[in-house]
Amino acid sequence: MLTRPTHMTTLERGMTLSAHGTPALQLAAVGVDLGSANTRIWAAGHATLHATYPTPAGAGRSGPVDRGRITDPKAMQGLLSGLLGERRRPLPSGMVVVACRPVGSDPRGERAMREVLTAVLEPARLLFINTVRAAAIGAAAAPGPLLIADVGAHLTEVAVLSDGIIVAAERQDVGLHDDADGPDPDAALVAAVTGLIGQVRRRPGDRRAIAAAVRGGLLLVGGGAARPRLAARIAGATGIPVRRPAAPQLAAVRGAALAASAALRHSAARP
Repeated sequence: MLTRPTHMTTLERGMTLSAHGTPALQLAAVGVDLGSANTRIWAAGHATLHATYPTPAGAGRSGPVDRGRITDPKAMQGLLSGLLGERRRPLPSGMVVVACRPVGSDPRGERAMREVLTAVLEPARLLFINTVRAAAIGAAAAPGPLLIADVGAHLTEVAVLSDGIIVAAERQDVGLHDDADGPDPDAALVAAVTGLIGQVRRRPGDRRAIAAAVRGGLLLVGGGAARPRLAARIAGATGIPVRRPAAPQLAAVRGAALAASAALRHSAARP
């Protein structure tokens, strides 16, 4: 049974107050990205809180998240609690949290994430968004068909979105930390993205949107997008132009926070 930490969070310490002493509305919108190597939390309008999981000597993996799934809920709660502060104060009323989840997440993985985030943050609402969709929002992608690849530490996802809706998506359990010490650490990533794009193009569904998205080029996000030569190698292997947003590793958490802000505004507008 997960328990609520008894300290004030960093988000709480950084909250601004209105003239009546209540938390400002935008500070009640929070985005969360629990990656396989890093955890990021973004309260709308504030700097990102970031934690990198410790890597044991000789270990190929690290941290309480593996391939997009929480494998050690207690450790994950402890990491979040440590990241968020040392003392307790009540969280703002009406807090909305939007958390990223990989393509193909199962109910068990979502349930573990819900339990951890509820125990630590006690939100009024907890919503989930696919990481690729959040990254498209955070990267300020233009409306219309979009081909996007998210290359993370242990997971690579490729999807086609049409007006923000996923019409085709595939994932592979390979990422930046796989074969990181090999002679060509980018080779597996290039192969993964190339293969996933091929799978997405063959998927049944909105063929017109998929074709239009491929013609528009690839948006590369995640930690892999920061690799100096990866975008050029993917472009060379696929024949598809590749572009990267600013701070591509933050695109997903930034998009989740924006989605939380939109959900909060929608809730406030309802009678």
